[in-house]
Amino acid sequence: MSELTTVARPYARAAFEFAVSNNNIEAWSAMLFFASEVAQDATMANVLTRDKAPQELAELFINVCGDQLDENGQNLIKVLAENGRLSVLPRVAQLFADLETEYKKEVDADVVSAYALSKEQQKELSVSLEKRLARKVNLNCSIDKSLIAGMVVTAGDLVIDSTASGQLTRLSHILQS
Repeated sequence: MSELTTVARPYARAAFEFAVSNNNIEAWSAMLFFASEVAQDATMANVLTRDKAPQELAELFINVCGDQLDENGQNLIKVLAENGRLSVLPRVAQLFADLETEYKKEVDADVVSAYALSKEQQKELSVSLEKRLARKVNLNCSIDKSLIAGMVVTAGDLVIDSTASGQLTRLSHILQS
């Protein structure tokens, strides 16, 4: 996984910088998402692992994508094919999306709670997280009855565990030490 990230990062960064300079982030995001889906298709993944000339692979990939890729998107596909990197396209798309959220000063926060949060509770949590993270927060709420009570909030590297089981686990560690 980290090797894929290392290989994909320069392509994602270059595509993102190009998209920013041309004020075309949304279009690039859509192109990369679509191309990523094509690359993950079982039939296409099988084709990408075969021994074919880079130009042939790029042409095939571009034909499958059709009008979803503009000229610059097609150039990225050609460069990836030349370097034998079409298989990292899903990771490129993911890294591009990460750069986009960073650029927009947004963060996605996953909230898993024991019970459904009301709209008011979601708003309060969102405001609190925005103050703490100094970013706009997009909440993704889900329910896990096994938590008993409380919630787990994950936003990037930040994890806040206020569940009953999490508090009991921390108490147990304190008592054992």
